[in-house]
Amino acid sequence: MDEFEPKIVAFVCNWCTYAGADLTGTSRIKYAPNVRIIRFPCTGRIDFMFILKAFARGADGIIVSGCHPNDCHYTSGNFHARRRWIVFRSLLDFLGIDVRRITFSWVSAAEGAKWADLVNQTTAEIRKLGPYTSYHKISKPEEEVIYG
Repeated sequence: MDEFEPKIVAFVCNWCTYAGADLTGTSRIKYAPNVRIIRFPCTGRIDFMFILKAFARGADGIIVSGCHPNDCHYTSGNFHARRRWIVFRSLLDFLGIDVRRITFSWVSAAEGAKWADLVNQTTAEIRKLGPYTSYHKISKPEEEVIYG
């Protein structure tokens, strides 16, 4: 039997984490190929509905990563993201989504090795948790729930 290979979506800041991921590649540091990167100008611009949509479209895990605090190119975007993440965690609990499926981290443009470690650790954690199918039960249209 084949080992489960998780699908992980990474929402990353253009200025820091995306550049760090690029450094990982140019430095030829090997890491798990399970992550698909979606680049944003800043983590402060990430609407957490995108995370829910990623789960709805089959993601098994999520990474949200940007500049370190006080290093944001937009002054305070990463502080906004961190505050929103704290509120979003309670929504995840309400929806029954395991918060271990989402990794929130800071990776700078000079931390290519840290990006590789983050991806490898997240992939290993999601592999242990197994495929995420619970979201499809949560997100059924109302008619199916009532009549189904």
